[in-house]
Amino acid sequence: MTTTTELTLFADYFQIHVSDADSDGDLSDAWTDRAVSDHLAVAPDALGIGTVVNVNVSVTVIVLPQEPSDDSSEFDHVVEASLDVSSGRLVVLGCTDYAPDAATFEVASGWNRVRVSRSNLARAAQADVDSDESPKTTEKIRIQVWAAPESPATITKRWS
Repeated sequence: MTTTTELTLFADYFQIHVSDADSDGDLSDAWTDRAVSDHLAVAPDALGIGTVVNVNVSVTVIVLPQEPSDDSSEFDHVVEASLDVSSGRLVVLGCTDYAPDAATFEVASGWNRVRVSRSNLARAAQADVDSDESPKTTEKIRIQVWAAPESPATITKRWS
């Protein structure tokens, strides 16, 4: 069964987080120079998704029964990584949000694959702190999640 949820999250420090509900969410060592360039910090049970703005972003979370087809041509930047969700509960939040109040999603317990597809990046970057005042300039992030064996992070499409 596929579930889709729309969120608005504050991308404080130019990032949002996706993690196992039982994770401490510590990504401090994961934000390497490469992670900043890739807009993706990876820890076994947490991911940091880099944003181009430090304001609210539009986030769509889709939990899927299987890997989706590739539609990366419709997005500016697309990355994937594996995430160990041992609790079976995935949390999506701004990096300074209070985790117990964050949106939580039921997913397969164990390894999941997370595909992050981002769009409207040039308009959002140009509007900067005013980007969240209009849907035309708001950064859009789609997070797709499905059960899959652990595999290395990949950059399918890079925006610079």
